[in-house]
Amino acid sequence: MLPTLIIQQKIFVIRGEQVMLDYDLAGLYGIETRILNQAVKRNIKRFPPDFMFQLTKEEWDNLKSQIVISSWGGTRKLPYAFTEQGVAMLSGVLNSDIAIEMNIAIKTY
Repeated sequence: MLPTLIIQQKIFVIRGEQVMLDYDLAGLYGIETRILNQAVKRNIKRFPPDFMFQLTKEEWDNLKSQIVISSWGGTRKLPYAFTEQGVAMLSGVLNSDIAIEMNIAIKTY
């Protein structure tokens, strides 16, 4: 299991919601961000706006100024933010043991 501190550092408050970003979740699940996002798109009805939303450019710029993000190999698309319910839904959509374990670890935080 991951230490609580690692999970805690990947939780941000955006639009008044505690969220985790797609690339952080993909890293925790041991998959590429594009694979995570493809799984979400194939199951988009499971992710209403209170489960997941895409950051605006302003939100992304503000977040980047608060955390260290590489200026060159960063994301080309605005990231998706997942609420607690969205993270729980991801474990079912990804259907892997790692996703289930990460979901449990995140929920215990």
